[in-house]
Amino acid sequence: MPIFEYRCNKCGNKQEFLEKSGGKNKHVCKKCESSDMQKVFSGFSVGQSNATSQSSDSCPTGTCGLS
Repeated sequence: MPIFEYRCNKCGNKQEFLEKSGGKNKHVCKKCESSDMQKVFSGFSVGQSNATSQSSDSCPTGTCGLS
């Protein structure tokens, strides 16, 4: 289930909630208990695969094998 970030329109508090995509859940602010929450665009993190990690360990400058 994806994590979505919401901002309270009353106090500005930001919270994350697990929910199904397209879910119609009403969330309540933990800080002021308002139900006036708006979904906000948030960034995401991309992990690094083991293959990339191992190849960079054997080539610390990152230029090995480049002509």
